[in-house]
Amino acid sequence: MGASAAGVTAGEERDAEHERERDGLGGHGAECIRRVRRHSSGSDPAAALVAVCPTMNIVVTGANRGIGLEFVRQYLARGESVVAAVRSSSAAEALRALEAAHPGALRVLACDVGDDASVAEFARALGDAAVDVLVNNAGVRGEWTSLEAMDTDEALRTYSVNALGPLRVTRALLPHLLRSETRKVAHISSGMGSIGDNTSGGAYSYRMSKAALNMASRSMAVDLRDRRVISVVFNPGWVQTDMGGRSAPVPVEQSVHALVALIDGLAASDSGDFLDWRGKRYEW
Repeated sequence: MGASAAGVTAGEERDAEHERERDGLGGHGAECIRRVRRHSSGSDPAAALVAVCPTMNIVVTGANRGIGLEFVRQYLARGESVVAAVRSSSAAEALRALEAAHPGALRVLACDVGDDASVAEFARALGDAAVDVLVNNAGVRGEWTSLEAMDTDEALRTYSVNALGPLRVTRALLPHLLRSETRKVAHISSGMGSIGDNTSGGAYSYRMSKAALNMASRSMAVDLRDRRVISVVFNPGWVQTDMGGRSAPVPVEQSVHALVALIDGLAASDSGDFLDWRGKRYEW
């Protein structure tokens, strides 16, 4: 049975693929499985896991509720180190409970993604830490109004948070991302940002802000390719959150579980893509 240049046999590759399909693990999880199998012969598999699969450093913005909070929960549950960025750290009760349940694994820091100074201070608070994965999740719904009723000042505020916010954070954390070998940036967009999928109109400020985010991610993928930074936008689906409402068809736990696995599996060839939570390319 032949082996790859990295010393992984074809059988191990097939086994890892089977594990990935069964457990929803992406590239990080599947690679850990392969490493543990190579290193745990005759030893404790748990010790081998710690030795060969170091904890990743994850940053999640908009982490106080909904999709962002669920990202924090799921990354902590699998043993990662997480920095949760929230607009107001004093109003983050759920995160404080997670902080107590995972001592040393979670930091809750203030970061208003719509404010340059706040984002800069957030980056300074990270010191010289590496960031393996940045999840740009913070966003606002804005006003979903008709053309005649649209408030342009409100639209500019929505654009500043939803489109410029991820740019501000990615720019500020770029030195931290470059200290990592993983270098992944996942932007949480929306199907509402798809031009090709817009058949119902309205929601001008929200739609336009998310379409702009999609373009920003594509430009980042091009501009940061030589520095091996992967930038992808995701449509998480219509999710059961405060924004999506209780009637939404997709439980937040299901959407985020799928997104975490997709982020794990991202490769350089995916950079610049617009993907849905099932891993399919979404129309621009």
